[in-house]
Amino acid sequence: MSNPWNTRPPRPPRPPGSPPDRRRPPRAQDERPPRVQSAGGERPADVSREELRLYGLNAVQAVFARRPDAIRKLYLLEARIPALKPLLAWCVKHRVGYRVVEEGDLDRLAASTHHEGVVADVLKLAPSPMTDWLRALPEGQPAAALWLDGVGNPHNFGAILRSAAHFGVAGILLPRDSTLALSGAAARVAEGGAEQVPLVRMGNPENALAQLRGAGFALAATVVRGGDDLFAARLPQRLIYVMGAEGEGMDARLADACDLRLSIPGSGAVESLNVAAATAVFLAQWKQKA
Repeated sequence: MSNPWNTRPPRPPRPPGSPPDRRRPPRAQDERPPRVQSAGGERPADVSREELRLYGLNAVQAVFARRPDAIRKLYLLEARIPALKPLLAWCVKHRVGYRVVEEGDLDRLAASTHHEGVVADVLKLAPSPMTDWLRALPEGQPAAALWLDGVGNPHNFGAILRSAAHFGVAGILLPRDSTLALSGAAARVAEGGAEQVPLVRMGNPENALAQLRGAGFALAATVVRGGDDLFAARLPQRLIYVMGAEGEGMDARLADACDLRLSIPGSGAVESLNVAAATAVFLAQWKQKA
């Protein structure tokens, strides 16, 4: 049975003979949180376009650690109360509604069974313009970033974010017309990495290439075959790995415009690695040599 929204401690009992309480009555104890429209990725009716519905313990904890003011609503299982006590105390202090619900409620809210006992509605973070991102980078310091060319699977995107956070990637670059955006599924797979790595929106591709090279970056096309052996190549300290789409790979014209072409050597038993797995290998090698 779900509880009403909680934003403050319970009120003390009123003294006998006091006038009737004219305040609005509390919600019914058996009231359920709004249901999502479907499990097919539609935006829930109770989430605004400026908000994102996150789920997963580490994903929600990461938002609380870095930008708690972004949290708008919280739903959780009773079993999660001990792990989320600091967050719940913050919600009470700042009058942010939270509700203890049942497993089925979270399944519907998240449109997933992989919610790990907590769901939160949070304000979205818009990607930064690339000019602002470049200006904020420490001058003369090693840096790696990822240019995602056609990557669209949310689970792959989440795994890429997780690896990027692990290896200290400076940013993930999104083409001007890319529809790739953080989702609840991607944030859960990222295990908190979505709050650690900034998303950056590029402009015109030719201008983006010029800006990146002007900031000291070299660009490496990551290709299945025909590239230099990643483990034998000399990697620059400032490097942009261009990662292609899961099926067709990266755009051939973009690959031709890059400074390097790199491949991961393997046994040949399979054609290639999944884009998220390949990203982790490329980043690990850069981290070792940077």
